Order: sequence, then structure tokens, then C-alpha cells
Amino acid sequence: MKLEVCVKGEPEGFWVATIITTCGQLLLLRYEGYNEDRRADFWCDIMTADLHPVGWSRQHGREMRPPEGVCEKHENWEALLEKALSEACSAPANLLEGPHRGKNSLDLLAPGSSVELQDGEDAGAAWVALIEDNIGGRLRLRYAGTEGLPQNQATLWLFYLHPFLHPPGWAKEHGCTLTPPAVLRSLRSEEEWNELRQRISSQEQDGDITGELFKDQQVISAHSFTEGMKLEAVFSDQYFLVEMDDLRGDAGVTEARGTPFLCHRDSTGILPVQWGLKNGVQLSPPPGYQGQDFDWADYLKQCEAEAAPQHCFPTEQSDHNFKESMMLEAVNPLSPEHIHVATITRVRGQHIWLRLEGLKQSVPELITHVASMDIFPVSWCETNGCSLRHPRKLPGPGNGKYTCPKIYFNHRCFSGPYLNKGRIAELPQCIGPGNCVLVLKEVLTLLINAAYKPSRVLRELQLDEEARWHGQGEALKAKYKGKSYRATVDIVRTADRVAEFCRKTCIKLECCPNLFGPRMVLERCSENCSVLTKTKYTQYYGKKKIKPVGRPPGGHTNLEGGMKRPGRRRKRRKHFFVHKKKRSSASVDSTPVGSPQGSGEEEEDLDEEDSLSEDSASEPQDEQQDDSEVSEKKSQPPSPTEKSRPSRRRRKARSSSYSDDENQPPSPKSLRGEAPQKLHLDSSPLEWSVTDVVRFIRTTDCAPLARVFLDQEIDGQALLLLTLPTVQECMDLKLGPAIKLCHHIERLKLAFYQQFAS
Repeated sequence: MKLEVCVKGEPEGFWVATIITTCGQLLLLRYEGYNEDRRADFWCDIMTADLHPVGWSRQHGREMRPPEGVCEKHENWEALLEKALSEACSAPANLLEGPHRGKNSLDLLAPGSSVELQDGEDAGAAWVALIEDNIGGRLRLRYAGTEGLPQNQATLWLFYLHPFLHPPGWAKEHGCTLTPPAVLRSLRSEEEWNELRQRISSQEQDGDITGELFKDQQVISAHSFTEGMKLEAVFSDQYFLVEMDDLRGDAGVTEARGTPFLCHRDSTGILPVQWGLKNGVQLSPPPGYQGQDFDWADYLKQCEAEAAPQHCFPTEQSDHNFKESMMLEAVNPLSPEHIHVATITRVRGQHIWLRLEGLKQSVPELITHVASMDIFPVSWCETNGCSLRHPRKLPGPGNGKYTCPKIYFNHRCFSGPYLNKGRIAELPQCIGPGNCVLVLKEVLTLLINAAYKPSRVLRELQLDEEARWHGQGEALKAKYKGKSYRATVDIVRTADRVAEFCRKTCIKLECCPNLFGPRMVLERCSENCSVLTKTKYTQYYGKKKIKPVGRPPGGHTNLEGGMKRPGRRRKRRKHFFVHKKKRSSASVDSTPVGSPQGSGEEEEDLDEEDSLSEDSASEPQDEQQDDSEVSEKKSQPPSPTEKSRPSRRRRKARSSSYSDDENQPPSPKSLRGEAPQKLHLDSSPLEWSVTDVVRFIRTTDCAPLARVFLDQEIDGQALLLLTLPTVQECMDLKLGPAIKLCHHIERLKLAFYQQFAS
């Protein structure tokens, strides 16, 4: 979305900005005109910042004035502004201004507010209902005028996007009658209902609840049913009433008895003739039907009716991802106030069969539509503070032997070199309980997707002979830079091995052993991981790699004709290594961005849809190959360039992000050469762009790392924040190269303090 924000340093000037991301009431904004350039992105608090919807300045006669950086990028900024104002998707005014600024739309449906509820039997009638509770958009409603009456008659639960739920004033606006449901009319006299109706009409409507809250409701389209299709009545082009058939009348005449229900074209509770037969569902014949087996042809002939044709119903689609044995949370239709753990037992088209857990007495499986508003993902109840009904004894063979407890993600713990701490913090608090293999597979999938390089984590987790759990091999997938990878991971099957599995998997990923597991870390981790740097931490829990002699263990050796064949990835890297060695330390790297030779992108990447198992077996060989490279170079006479610049292994930098918190775009400054001991700066590093930082790094003996700074978009402010632990973790450098780089950073900091800090 876009909005208008006051430009820093220009209290009277406003400019259009795009919302990049949100974090609670904080917004990360980017000025219009910066396109994909994020160096000038800035955070603001929606509760305190001067924010308005697009078009506000012109409506109030305020000046639209671009920031300095936009003027530098766009000479014709007036045309840029006109295009932004005409095409912008503006943030709603109620989110930016007024007493409800910053509030979620659902927060406006607060207890005590009122809505109008369309009658379930008469589409032309509606009645007022008061909101008693709001749990994640699931509303407990009480009909107006039913105070003190039994709950089962006066209250009901609906999700806020239910098509029968409307804002106050909807009935009058659409020409509907304001009248209580038929089931409630006998509870009060007609005079009492009229008095209540007048009182409701005279009340001032709640301005907070508008049609904007219900804009995502399903649109009711026109249907093509007719009365001859066994329907009691057609009320309008959009709604019709359905009642169950009953043959227990006089002389077998068909009658409709029971509570009717209102339907529309896309109602999920009505199905075409023969649907039950095609999907293996037993159809209940009407009461009074004569015969052992129900036959639609005989029944239609007996009733002198026609079957509703297929075109009356919405097109059956199967573009969902529900599968058998998946678990979710579902409303109990016999007790709508309760939500239960549910297991999918069957999937047919757009319908799923659910077995509810935690019931006091067994009930038939529930058939529901995949778009039902009464099913929710796992952990929905926990996230929204709602009670979840679950079995007292967890299901599974051996009385819970194969049932995994909850697996918690403790995002405050040390995340190690592979996992992105920010993405870990966005994961759900826990997964499970459930089948061990299913729960742990979901946990590992989430961790892989939370990695800097998912393919690398998948490689670390893949099945090997040394760490075999003798469990169940499961195929896991990862995507990275447009490529897909897969590997087989060994997962334990029994609950008694879950804790050990989680702990050893954490150690394999070089993170805190408590990062994920059946134990929740509240305040302080028992491993005291928060005070350890990556270097110290790896010393305790990291992998000690020993370079193998001879054939590496596990997998194939890629031998051909008795000689090792280096992998394609290492061959490119070797070429890059030699190429770099031939260049002087004072030369400027002019390799195009993204080229295989300069970027080193192939170092960790694997072939698309590769099994990964062969790659992990070849990793020790690669280390041997590196040794052979060094030995080979030692045997050759060194060139003058090689003497002046010692060889180092270049590693691929891990992804990290740095952003400029200032509203004003940084102004690029030039940097002059510096003396070996005392560094003299022409401009403050706080104002350096990424290009300036790269230029500085190339003037040092750490010039090969310039590409890392360019790839990670490290500007001057981020450069001054780098420390030894940060450099090691984010750039994956060994201690020696990291110390050398930090030496130059410390010299820069000293020069900054001496020249600009005052």
C-alpha cells in the first residue's frame, strides 16, 4: 500500500511512500521514486508519525515536495508524482488517522458492538445481534432482546466473513425487514418486539463498523434453480429455501418438515443428484421411503420432480492441498462453542472427511467443504487464546509411543551460522502434538525455509551412515535461487527419542541445543548461549572437521579410471582462485556482477532436483582438493604478486540485510588513498554508500572480500557496526581473515572518531 508521509527536514512538505513491511505498529517505508533501492528505507511509528492516505495533501492544500534523493534520481518528479497519485493503492484512512489508527480491522468488532444478521430462513429479513466475544474473527453473537434467555436459542457463533453478517444499517439500505428470527418471536409479545425495534432504529449507529470490514466476504451470485427441482420456494435471484423431504404424510404425499435453511448458488451444504454415489457416501432416504435401497430415478418419478442439473452448482475444483492424515482444528457442529483437534480421513474433490478428537461420545465423521469457515490451521486456537478440545490420551500405537509432544521454537537461543534468526522468530511458537514423523518433518521443513541457504541446511540434515537413527527416511525439499533440492532425512519414530533427536540436530546445525525441542525456554537458556560468540560456541557444539586420508566415508567417491574427478563447482572455484592470484593487490575488481567467475555463486549450489546425497559424500574430497591446490602452488615459484599478497580461501558470504534508518538518502562521497598507519578520510563513513564501502575495502589487503560487501549491500553505517563475531557469523570467515578485516574496520573507526565524532 501507499501513503503520504511528512519529509524529514521539510515539516510542511509531504511525499508518497510505499509500505515495505510491517511489524506491529511500526511501518518500514520507501519513498516513491527509489524503486528497488532500499538504502533510504526508514521506520516510523503509525501512532506518532504524520501519515495520511494518498491524495490527502491536495485535498487540504498541502505542498507535495520530493526528498533530495528523489530529485537526484528523477528530473521530472512532477510526472512521477502524478503517476503515483493515479495508480496508488492507498492505505485506508481509518488505519492512519483518527482514534482507531493502527488498529487491526478485527479489533473494531469488539464486545458490545452490534451487527445485523440476515435471517437463516428469510433472505428478506434481518435482526440486530450484539458481539459478546471475538476470538480471531470468530464472533459469539447474541440476538438483541434475548437477555436472560437460554444460550442455545439466543446465541450463535459465526466467522466475521460469513455472508449473512452485515454492518448496522444494512437491512434499511437493502430494503430488508428488521424482524427477529421466527424461533424467537414466541418468547416476547408483538408489542415488546415493536418497542425494541423502535429503540434500535433510533439508536445512533456505530461508525466503527462499516462495510469495509466485510469487503472480503463471498459475493452472492445469481442462481439457476427453480421450484420444480424439489425446492419449497425461490425467494429471489440470489437466495432460495431448502427443506428435507418427508414421505410420512397422508397417502405418501411428499411433505417438507423440519427447520428449513437458506441457500445460495455457492452454498457448500447442497450437492447435485448422485454425488453421494460417486463419492462413496451413503445417502439417507427420506423418512417413510418404501424400499431397502434408495434409487434416485424411482424417487424422482414417484415425486414427479426433476433433478437439479449440474450447471446449477459451482464447478468442482481440486486446487487445494488437503491430504489424508493431515491434522487441523475444527468446530464441533453439535456444540459450536467448542473447537476440536481433527484428522482428515478422506478427501473427495472440494470436500474433506474429519474425525473429531476429544469427544465424550463418538459421533460420525464430519463432511465439510475446504472453504468452510469452521476449520482452522494447527495452533490457531493457541494463537488466539481459545480453548482446544483434544483427547486425554493421545492417539497412536502403544499408548502414545509414536506420539510426539509439542516441539517449541525458542527463537531467543543462538541460531548458528546457517539459520536466520529473524526468520526463526517468525515461526509459530510450537508444532504438535501428533505423529512423531509428521511433526518432526514439519519442524525440519520450517527450519530449512528459515535458513540463509536452505540447500546447505538440507545437506547438513541428510541421512548419513554415521548419524543413522534407524528411524524412518523422509524426503525433504528446499528451494534456493530458483532451484529445487531434495534429500532423504532420517527421522525418529518414537516419542522417547524425540528430545535426543532435536538436540543432536541442533548441534549438527551448530546452533544452541535448545533452539528447538520439547522444552520451552522462557527467560534464560540453560546453555547460556546468549553470551557466547559464534567462535566460542562452535568450540563447544560445532562440528570438528577432520580431513580424511584416502577414500572418504559414505557414498560414492566419483572415481573414474583410478583418478579423482573434481566436482564442477570446485573446478570453477579453482579457476577463480588462480585468476585472483594473478592480479595485483592494488587492482580494481571489474568482474561483472553475477558472473560465475567473480561471484562464486556455484560454491554451494547443487544441480536442480539433485538428491544431495552424492554432494555430501564429495565434500571431504573437495577439502582434499583444496589441499592439493595449496601444495601445487607451493611447488611453483611464486610470482611478485603472490609474494605481496598471501593466498586465502574465499568463502561465499551468508545473506544478511542492512538498511539505512534515515529518511534522507545518503550522498555518495569520494574517498582518497590513506597512509599505511594513519588513515585520513575526506568524508564521514556515516554517509558512505555501498559503492564507497566497496571502494574502501579494495584499497586494503582484503580486496577479495569486496564482492561480499557488494552482495550484502553493506553501507557506511553498517560497516561501522561490524565486529569480529558479526564478521565471522555473517561472512563465514575463519578467524585469521576475520581479524585482518576487523583490523581495517577498527582503523576506519579510529579515523572516524578523530575526524568526525566531535
